[in-house]
Amino acid sequence: MATNSSNDVLRARSKQNTLSATQTLGENQAGQEFNIATDALVITLPAITANNIGMEFLFRNTGADGNNIITLSPASTDSVNGSIANAAADSVAGGVANKDWINTKATANKGDWCRLKAVATTTWYVTGGVGIWASES
Repeated sequence: MATNSSNDVLRARSKQNTLSATQTLGENQAGQEFNIATDALVITLPAITANNIGMEFLFRNTGADGNNIITLSPASTDSVNGSIANAAADSVAGGVANKDWINTKATANKGDWCRLKAVATTTWYVTGGVGIWASES
């Protein structure tokens, strides 16, 4: 009797990266997950073009509760749109170009996360997440 086995789980794994310094991501890093345990990092997203629509990034707060502010910074012509549902009040991205999307420090919890996807030129959408995030004012 033949045994069927699958390695689908292995193929579905995302590359895990631990960030400990502010940096600019390249479109070649799309599909990866970024774990952040260092306070006050700014992660600059790649500029969206017609050639890289569909790229997606996941960011996870792996620091202690109330310890990390994580800032996701789009290119100057790009905006972050969408929301993350929360029990107290939803986190809503303002959709304004060149405004950061921030996991607020005072309310940050280990395990907060946010997934962003480039769905149109100049437009990142929040496609999932947990925690309190806010648009830069």
